[in-house]
Amino acid sequence: MRVLTTDGSKTCRRAIGLALLALFCVVIPAQQSTLHMDVKLVSIFVNVTDQNGAIVGGLTQEDFALTEDGHPQQIAVFERQSELPLNLTLAIDTSGSVQKDMDQEANAARRFAHALLRPQDQMSLLQFATEVRELTPFTNKLSQIDHGLNQLRGDWATALYDAVCLGSERLGARSGRKVLVIVSDGDDTAKSSTYAQAIEAALRNEVMIYSIIDVPIEASAGRDLGGEHALISLSEETGGKSFYVNDGGLEKAFARISDDLRTQYLLGYYPHHQGAGVSFHRVQVTIPRAAASAFNIRHRTGYYADLPAKSK
Repeated sequence: MRVLTTDGSKTCRRAIGLALLALFCVVIPAQQSTLHMDVKLVSIFVNVTDQNGAIVGGLTQEDFALTEDGHPQQIAVFERQSELPLNLTLAIDTSGSVQKDMDQEANAARRFAHALLRPQDQMSLLQFATEVRELTPFTNKLSQIDHGLNQLRGDWATALYDAVCLGSERLGARSGRKVLVIVSDGDDTAKSSTYAQAIEAALRNEVMIYSIIDVPIEASAGRDLGGEHALISLSEETGGKSFYVNDGGLEKAFARISDDLRTQYLLGYYPHHQGAGVSFHRVQVTIPRAAASAFNIRHRTGYYADLPAKSK
């Protein structure tokens, strides 16, 4: 078991920087000083549900339209229920506010892993409280995942944003789909990394975040909702989804994530008509033949194409 937390801001900057290793293919001819950059294929994973929340399958490439910064893009790659390897990091909050549910979370996570992972998939396990600890590195061996889940230990503070940065950093170095599943009440009390750093690290590393929000059933007037809203926003911005434990329990939340990951569309395109000096490119996916309210279309909001700002 390794302690991963160092300095939160440095951790996020490192996560953002590593994402850029896969961003450009750079060719420098030996006899020339000109720098040539190949256009990178942008991959967008999309989930579609109807007005009742039911998953919509059977759509074709012709059903979708895609724009970047308002400019139409040509879809070059299209897949249904992608067979791309799944790289999934499960990050479990073991701070004082959720320690009472630790055994239930471990048992539900164990069943989730056993039901989801295929031979080509890899999963890692983090726990976060005052520090972020890697309990299991990426593996497809269920026995190692089970062993890691048996090692969950509690502490008091909650380094949520550190966990997002570190999880994104490790996922960003891998190929295929990259998913971070967070089980937490969302209240970051470590105050090391920030929300802005966490969301940038996730988007730069092309990580989808799924949040399982574990809060008291009582919606008391004095309850701080800031952490819950942060988890919801992290999920929405990255194309994932959030679920509440008190809406059917942990088992149902994990099952819904599994269903979501099995029914994704992959849209890939080579961007053109990009404006100069734009660091973050916004992506929108629509289904033109249907009314805007007919479907709920989820995907990451965009991607970074610049170098991260250097810290002073």
